[in-house]
Amino acid sequence: MAVGNAPLPTLHPVPGLRLGTVAAGIRKAGEPDLVVIALDEGSRVAGVFTRNQFRAAPVRFAEAHLRDDAPRALMINTGNANAGTGPDGDRAVERNCAQLASILDCRPTQVIPYSTGVIGEPLPAERIDAALPAVVDALSENGWAAAADGIRTTDTRAKGRSCRLELEAGPVTLTGIAKGSGMIRPDMATMLAYVATDADIDQPLLRGLLRDAVAVSFNRISVDGDTSTNDACALIATGASGIQLSAQADIRCFADALEALCIDLAREIVADGEGATRELAVQVTGARSVAEAEQVAFTVAESPLVKTALFAGDPNWGRILAAVGRAGIEDLEVDRVRIHINGCPIVEAGGVSPDYRESIAAERMAADRVTFRIDLDRGRQAVTVWTCDFSYDYVRINAEYRS
Repeated sequence: MAVGNAPLPTLHPVPGLRLGTVAAGIRKAGEPDLVVIALDEGSRVAGVFTRNQFRAAPVRFAEAHLRDDAPRALMINTGNANAGTGPDGDRAVERNCAQLASILDCRPTQVIPYSTGVIGEPLPAERIDAALPAVVDALSENGWAAAADGIRTTDTRAKGRSCRLELEAGPVTLTGIAKGSGMIRPDMATMLAYVATDADIDQPLLRGLLRDAVAVSFNRISVDGDTSTNDACALIATGASGIQLSAQADIRCFADALEALCIDLAREIVADGEGATRELAVQVTGARSVAEAEQVAFTVAESPLVKTALFAGDPNWGRILAAVGRAGIEDLEVDRVRIHINGCPIVEAGGVSPDYRESIAAERMAADRVTFRIDLDRGRQAVTVWTCDFSYDYVRINAEYRS
């Protein structure tokens, strides 16, 4: 189940990068579950990773390899997180990185590993090793759609976005894919995301662009408030276009496009949240700081009572009001707070708005995409957080996850 019908759009090839996808039988036979992204020499990669203290083996190795060497390949498996696996998990990562490096004629530290799936089960490294020659044979500049499908776990659909930019220095391409459906919460989520460009971007700027884009996209979504052990997002710059990102106007144009692409991918994740039937945007305005706005927005977005009311299409605005009130904002003047549901006035002056109409509010709450606008009227900062409802299917999917 997912919100809306979102077929995968055209994903433009990124020169300097090829993708291959195969079924390695990591957890289920016949399903694509192993992806390799091969990079031309000279490519640069920036990454951000989960802050969960039980970080999976591939996360630790990916960070170390990005720090110590020049990446030539990203290796992604689904069906098994290789998290909570101790020294055996480390040995599995080392084995698979070494095998892919031998095929691609590069160093093992130039392979960046990623995993997603069930936590606590041994990674079948031998199956991955056996499938790596086939996935390398499948490498293609046009492999984005297959890779978007190959990184899915409980996702009901593949997620990708792409655009071409006309910078002052010349044209460049920006293409990205992502997966995620449950255990979604900032810092980061049970998500993987890979965005690539053929622009030539130096490493410090690449890291800054990724950090800023993630802050307003993947770190502004929540399905269930749970953060996984394997979350990662990578920004790849192959430089194959020869277009150097250096002029301030070009940097700003690229940054805006990257943020828009990442927001689209992030919203696709919550729209495809486990069991989701409605997407919710929580817009908090009039805050004294971004942190304060986020605090209120996430408190509302992650309230089980709000999320179940959303599933029912029930404009139970008391639940929204209660969530705002328990968000921990010091000196909040509740009589100044105003709340709207898809433009319908709900709350003002500490109580129900005189313009509130239950029938209109119920109609707005039953839409596929709902927006709560919460004005704190105490500052100038604003934030939007995206989430989805809690349905019966969310419980079923997670109760049966290891079955």
